[in-house]
Amino acid sequence: MSAGRHVGRPGGLSELVVGLDVQRHVVGALIMRELHTRYGRENIGYLWMIVEPMLLAIAVALLHGKSGGMHGQDLQPVPFVLGGYCVFMVFRSVIGRAESTLEANKPLLFHRAVTIFDMLLARALLEGVSTFAAMTILLAGAWAFGLAQLPARPLMFLAAYMLMLWFAFALSLSICAAAYLSKAVSKFVHPLTYIAMPISGAFFVLSWIPEPFRGWLVWSPLNQIFEMLHAGQFQSIDGRYLDPLYVMEWCLALTLVGLLALRAVRPHVHLS
Repeated sequence: MSAGRHVGRPGGLSELVVGLDVQRHVVGALIMRELHTRYGRENIGYLWMIVEPMLLAIAVALLHGKSGGMHGQDLQPVPFVLGGYCVFMVFRSVIGRAESTLEANKPLLFHRAVTIFDMLLARALLEGVSTFAAMTILLAGAWAFGLAQLPARPLMFLAAYMLMLWFAFALSLSICAAAYLSKAVSKFVHPLTYIAMPISGAFFVLSWIPEPFRGWLVWSPLNQIFEMLHAGQFQSIDGRYLDPLYVMEWCLALTLVGLLALRAVRPHVHLS
């Protein structure tokens, strides 16, 4: 579709469609550029996109996983650890790469069609797709060897993954803006993500935690997302402390704040 055909048609649905089409092409090009610069074409090339998270997840599963059930007939340690760690990897990767996104891709802003939002969206989609592919392969392998069962509630499992990707992306918008204005922000991002891991719910269910600690953790959107993930994986986890609407409210609020932050930082980005 050529944008030139719609010159002189201000507003309306046609302009929205053209804008979305342009953004789709921009984000696609940014993803391909990210793939090439990050993985290159040597050795196994783009396959590192899947192999890298797989190696990390396998290492964690070997450390924590044992065959047999725990806290329920169908709750097996290997898929429990694999699912939790892979989904946390999405959060950590999207957040961790946000602080360097603008500095690394600043020359691309010479192109009027490219925005900071597009850069962050491209990176988030790449992380989301690669980690999901790795998680699917690992869980399928565990199922083939009798170490895992298929997700009891597949749609809930997928919804939890998508909410984590949205939550991480929304948070990355503000982190990118803040990191560009202050280098001190990047010093705290990585340590805080590692601190968040043991209390995020990736490796436990809220029903295992005694009060009053459970009451505190319920307020965390990360814990809510992992509660949904585990309830989607295992029939014995009922997700009684789950509130998807609460997580969506967090995602919407963080997205709005992030968009405002990017708008505020854009005048401070000097391309010369």
